[in-house]
Amino acid sequence: MPEGHTLRRLAGHLDQAFAGRVVRVSSPQGRFEHEARSLDGAVLVGADAFGKQLFVEFDGERFVHVHLGLIGAFDVTVDVEEVPPPVGAVRLRLQTATAYADLRGATRCDLVGPEVVERVRTTLGPDPLRADGDVAAAWAKVRGSNRTIGDLLMDQGVLAGVGNVYRAEVLFRHRIHPLRLGRTLTRAQFVAIWDDLVALMTEGVATGRIDTVRPEHTPEAMGRAPRKDDHGGEVYVYRRAGLPCHVCGAPVRSSTLVGRNLFWCAKCQPAPRARH
Repeated sequence: MPEGHTLRRLAGHLDQAFAGRVVRVSSPQGRFEHEARSLDGAVLVGADAFGKQLFVEFDGERFVHVHLGLIGAFDVTVDVEEVPPPVGAVRLRLQTATAYADLRGATRCDLVGPEVVERVRTTLGPDPLRADGDVAAAWAKVRGSNRTIGDLLMDQGVLAGVGNVYRAEVLFRHRIHPLRLGRTLTRAQFVAIWDDLVALMTEGVATGRIDTVRPEHTPEAMGRAPRKDDHGGEVYVYRRAGLPCHVCGAPVRSSTLVGRNLFWCAKCQPAPRARH
């Protein structure tokens, strides 16, 4: 599932292509046809992301709420001489004379008003990519919970935008086992995690990929082959089960937590001690 940096980057691309312009709106697939007709010829005000939720605003306080889910994609193409006909199951197309954007495979594509936007926002935790992201609000939820930090980091009501890759990688970078209870962390430890997420995810917005290894652990520094994976980017533990840890050489471990895969290094991230 796309993580928060992907949606923030997408919002920026949509703004660059369409913000402030009259836009043709259609639904070639037909599943958004009625709503598309009502938006066709309107001015696209701008796009914004809250965690993994995307809102595209049109004049008249109308918003298209998009959640890409596991397989969704919203491809933006600019500077074309002629806009080509849609290919495949395009639920939503935005178009001007020189740019177009096609939405496919999303789990959500709804036309909503500002009250729904606000309601969605209130269900989400702070977003590390937003200027209004409040680490204190996230910490209050973590310290008051009996759940593991690995579970809490994936809860969009605790932190918005963090997915499985950032969860695995930030915990490795801070030598914290994913099954450690969140309330056993110190405030300083959690703030360090938050600050690291801000930096890593901001870099992800800029590059369009997730890179989490420090300079001394890059392929060039270590003399190793670059990672080959559909997700791209250099990582420490994510999807590296059984491979040697870049730091200590121990095999990366894998398990599941709340239906999602966990990855960690048992040596670098020691298991939490049982409390009696």
